[in-house]
Amino acid sequence: MKFEFTEQTNNKGAVCVAIFADSKFSDAANALDADSGGAIHRAIEHSRFSGKTGELLEILAPVGVSASRILVVGIGEQSNDMALAWEAFGASVLKRVLSSGETDLTFVTGDLDASYGARIAFGAKLAAYRFDQHRTTLDENKKPSIALVRIQIAQKKQAKALFSSLNELAEGVYLARSLVSEPGNIIHPESFAAQIQDLAKNGLEIEILDKKDMSKLGMNALLSVGAGSKYGSKLAIMKWLGGPKNEAPVVLVGKGVTFDTGGISLKPGNGMWDMKGDMGGAAAVTGTMRAIAGRKAKANVIGIVGLVENMPDALATRPGDIVTSANGQTIEVQNTDAEGRLVLVDALWYGLTSFKPCRIIDLATLTGAILVALGHENAGLFCNDDALASDLTAAGKLSGEPVWRLPLGSGYDKLIDTPNADMKNIGGPTAGSITAAQFLKRFVGEVPWAHIDIAGMAWKDKRPDPRESVWATGFGVRLLDRFIAENHEN
Repeated sequence: MKFEFTEQTNNKGAVCVAIFADSKFSDAANALDADSGGAIHRAIEHSRFSGKTGELLEILAPVGVSASRILVVGIGEQSNDMALAWEAFGASVLKRVLSSGETDLTFVTGDLDASYGARIAFGAKLAAYRFDQHRTTLDENKKPSIALVRIQIAQKKQAKALFSSLNELAEGVYLARSLVSEPGNIIHPESFAAQIQDLAKNGLEIEILDKKDMSKLGMNALLSVGAGSKYGSKLAIMKWLGGPKNEAPVVLVGKGVTFDTGGISLKPGNGMWDMKGDMGGAAAVTGTMRAIAGRKAKANVIGIVGLVENMPDALATRPGDIVTSANGQTIEVQNTDAEGRLVLVDALWYGLTSFKPCRIIDLATLTGAILVALGHENAGLFCNDDALASDLTAAGKLSGEPVWRLPLGSGYDKLIDTPNADMKNIGGPTAGSITAAQFLKRFVGEVPWAHIDIAGMAWKDKRPDPRESVWATGFGVRLLDRFIAENHEN
């Protein structure tokens, strides 16, 4: 799909215009209405359309316009910052016509601010994502037909330049979505690591540690999770050093359990197929690093992902086994299905000791309990630093990927004590997301750290947000990219 920015109105194919709440017309809408002989006003007068966000009115073959159809879309109340509203506008229209048979789609925006024109294109690109690689009998009339998306805007050059960076961000989201969507027989620790290695062509410096390397480093917590798999566990490091030479980096860490059976603590069979997505945190970190490198961010950022497959086998870790993490703390593994935290603590240790970061953030599809607390509306945020928590919360609001901070405390921390080792890997029947975060907190010391539990956000069956794709959302890429842009770029 090609995106084009132009100053000229071209009414070929499908043409779209935005209407504000209470049917307030923009100059662009008035001009298009005049060209169509008042077709837009007449259609609105004979409908219940009011301009509310998400409302869509389609006018087929209007008289006086060469377009085949006009789409009138509500964008809600005018406000000082409508970036997300314009993204949703672009996304909702693209989804409506993507497989309609139309090949051209034009957004008529007139003198709209260039940044909003770029956001329209960004929203449309996010909505255009499809995961059809494994479908061989898809009907022709269900395949995407839109080949060209045109943004008609007065500030053509400015909008095009702004979209250039947003397009790199969209490519990062695409990568994360594809990684999460692929089944476990295609994306496993070794193939995931190979895909990361391929990102060297985008300017990232890549290093891959294998089982032998990690054994020498004492990363036995991570390795215990992959002990039952035929695929070798990996630790992938992605480096982007676009900031000042001596400035401490931000380190991003992702949980990459490419398939999670639960190990010996086997999960129920119903729904286990979704566990191909248990590497959503690693996918988000990988997509973020792709986006940061693509737009040549002026920041120092390190991405680290622990890649394992959690399988039951004669060599698999047993409930009750005690493993020693890389920082020397011992862990009683009471439940092998609480495996993500074992992966993260060794990856966190590697990030802390190897790169001395100013801040460290991990993302993981860590607990089902977070869905009980927050559903599919917010990711859970746990943090030992108020400033970091504030920055991530703000980035979540600006990017459209919200987080909600949950508490940490000594009372929760006691729940992971055990007489058999320094700690156990589960707490109890309550506060499961918090005790998982407390477990991680024992390994980060005083460095500003945040843990983001994205188990309710990495994939969704229902998609009220038109920017999201069929299953995998790519959640975390826009959040982390915005966080870096707002707080760590020079």
